[in-house]
Amino acid sequence: ARFGTALVRSGQLRLTSAEFANDFRPLEPGGKGPLKEYTRAMLHSIVTKETVAAQLITWHNLWFMLNLLTEMREAIKANTFPDWVRQFLKDFFPSAGPAPCAVCPPRWVKDALEVCGIPLDDLFDWSETAQELPDMPKDSAKNSKQ
Repeated sequence: ARFGTALVRSGQLRLTSAEFANDFRPLEPGGKGPLKEYTRAMLHSIVTKETVAAQLITWHNLWFMLNLLTEMREAIKANTFPDWVRQFLKDFFPSAGPAPCAVCPPRWVKDALEVCGIPLDDLFDWSETAQELPDMPKDSAKNSKQ
């Protein structure tokens, strides 16, 4: 957060990037977090100038992580955790999809979740030709839904 990076459902936002200067969407579209009234453009405008920006983004990131853990706990209690994981991964890696697709989540994700009994073969193209995405994908103003 102190470097202007906010965590969102589709990865991370590096709010120091100029691409957010005119992005007037909320930090997390549809989100209910502590910064729901702040736009990406507003945070971009202060992130390199005001120390309070790092505190605001930290506040958001802590809320994001606590909310994520709450969702996970509820999915475990409801016995729907595998479905929750699969939906989370689809949201987190929106550019990846079933074959044929040029990209896939990191292959260690597939390997780890197979051990847990959560299959992903139908969600993503795991072929040798699919390029692995980074562990923490970068959301951006241009590839996000408006």
